[in-house]
Amino acid sequence: MGCNVTETGKKGILIVDDHPLVRNGLARTVGQESDLSVCGLAESAEEALIAIKQHKPDLIIVDISLKGSSGLDLVREIKRLYPDLPTLVLSMHAEEFYAERALHAGARGYITKESPIENLLDAIRRVLNLGVYVSDAMAGKMLSRMSTGAKGDAGGFTEDVLTDREMEVLECLGGGMTTRDIAEKWGRSIRTVETHCANIKRKLNLDSARELLQRAIQWVQAGTPCK
Repeated sequence: MGCNVTETGKKGILIVDDHPLVRNGLARTVGQESDLSVCGLAESAEEALIAIKQHKPDLIIVDISLKGSSGLDLVREIKRLYPDLPTLVLSMHAEEFYAERALHAGARGYITKESPIENLLDAIRRVLNLGVYVSDAMAGKMLSRMSTGAKGDAGGFTEDVLTDREMEVLECLGGGMTTRDIAEKWGRSIRTVETHCANIKRKLNLDSARELLQRAIQWVQAGTPCK
């Protein structure tokens, strides 16, 4: 039984996001609903796992980009430790690049931060009711690929080629960020980001930083660049 259910009949939501304004704003929005209650807030994967034990939420909302770790790694860990606990990924990252990867990681839904509030609340309730949520447009793309037997693809390579962090690096580069910008955003060293760049070049058979940047720009043209 999740937090607050026996006392108020509301479903308890744990929100995991490393941006205080987003985290608190989302908490206010969810808290205004008669059937939902925010039972915990966390800004990292470590805090989230502790909060799950303390509050026993009914649903966890997870951002993909967490300081020091990937939100999708957290989704995988939650799925491993709590197979019946649903997660909904809420992110600024373009849906066509991450939705299927989030579902493969174990999430029950994916929604972008640019979506209307009513869509977010619909996503929460659908996942709580054991459904799966992606936008209608994304659902159509996924069904189309299933009918043709094609794998998810963006910019000429399948989604399984790069790690979660490498995908984020590529998107950020395509959105105009430098390696220094990315390092500061994540709280990591420039060398760490450069290592990700080297791995991306190797996996995509790119010979230079210029080719990497060109590929990154092409990749984000259909989506939302990293901010």
